Amino acid sequence: MELRANCFWTGTKAKSGFATKGEPLEHEIVIRLGFFLGVFSLVAVGEILAPRRSLNTSKAGRWFANLVILALNPVSVRLVFPLFPVGMAIMARESHWGLLNNVAFPYWLTVALGVVVMDFAIYLQHVLFHALPLLWRLHMVHHADLDFDVTTALRFHPLEIVLSMGIKIMVVALLGAPALAVLIFEVALNATAMFSHSNMRLPVRLDRILRWLVVTPDMHRVHHSVIIRETNSNYGFNMPWWDRLLGTYKDQPGQGHEAMTIGLAQFRDPERLTLPWLLALPFVGDPGKVPINRH
Repeated sequence: MELRANCFWTGTKAKSGFATKGEPLEHEIVIRLGFFLGVFSLVAVGEILAPRRSLNTSKAGRWFANLVILALNPVSVRLVFPLFPVGMAIMARESHWGLLNNVAFPYWLTVALGVVVMDFAIYLQHVLFHALPLLWRLHMVHHADLDFDVTTALRFHPLEIVLSMGIKIMVVALLGAPALAVLIFEVALNATAMFSHSNMRLPVRLDRILRWLVVTPDMHRVHHSVIIRETNSNYGFNMPWWDRLLGTYKDQPGQGHEAMTIGLAQFRDPERLTLPWLLALPFVGDPGKVPINRH
């Protein structure tokens, strides 16, 4: 079976003729890249027009480091994995692997369940990266950012991205999520992560409504507080319900959004957070006291 990186398989023919069972829907990479560039541009412009906080460090320097790390991550993943989650979904369907490939649910329900369960798995993975000191060493690259904007959403150490991809592929295989569900989830996760990490100011009333449907910037910014009990809260990237259901939700930072300190207490020198230092951080940096099992 040929697995192409630029296509995925759908389950049933829609009335619009958009997709047919067993037929490839072309251009996965184009779809994902198009959404990424569109959302990134909109959020970046929104940050300029209506900023929530003043930035403390050089935007040019941060964006350079964060975007270079973003560029390194697909290369790292491709070196380790022969196929990505959509490819695994195709293989799982062909081989009848996973729960959803072995139950007689309507196709729309399997897609919906696939998206929701994968989002819950990402929530649990995020908690795990805060709980285990070894994984936290990788994840603290994301939290060491001294400011909080759209590029923070893209700043993950390549080794963390490789581990995350392995977990995601395993979840897809065990769940048997349809390829369409995987693509929807990947696009939504990427878009909402950029939105939830943005430095955009939303009207308070709008934020109150939106945070019941999606993780908002004010909700997720709490997670990037230097205060440890706030760092270990609001783990969701996409769906906001897991934090509320499992007791990890915190409504607002104790010092307010404008006055709160972003980042980690042990990394406050911008000169020590350049690209080479960020790549070396998991191996030479002080992990501090953030890991949950130290509390």
